[in-house]
Amino acid sequence: MVPTYEQMGDWLEEIAQEFPEAFFEELDGGIQLEEQELPDPDFPPGEMYIMGEYCHDMLGRYIVLYYGSFVQLLAEEEQEVWKDEIFATVAHEFTHHMEDTAGLHALDDKDAEFLRQAREEYGD
Repeated sequence: MVPTYEQMGDWLEEIAQEFPEAFFEELDGGIQLEEQELPDPDFPPGEMYIMGEYCHDMLGRYIVLYYGSFVQLLAEEEQEVWKDEIFATVAHEFTHHMEDTAGLHALDDKDAEFLRQAREEYGD
């Protein structure tokens, strides 16, 4: 079941409210939902998608989720799987935000190791 972009936006709004207000401190751009998919350029086409990103740039600090990436990976899944994945992705990106504001990078290191191992599996 593929929800509409608008439905996923509604779910994202509901899920974001489950997180403590403290998580939103210094997240001046909030949580955004982009319509496109974001394939990971380091992998063969269709093999790896970026579900969300924590951004800290000239626009500030914000989290972006990619509706199209969710569609690519969860098209056959039920609503609850979508909601669980949205929650997990937001939690993951909040961890990046919290670490960034504290000057830490443990999750960045963990993500880099995961991607390194995945690239090895694909023969890079």
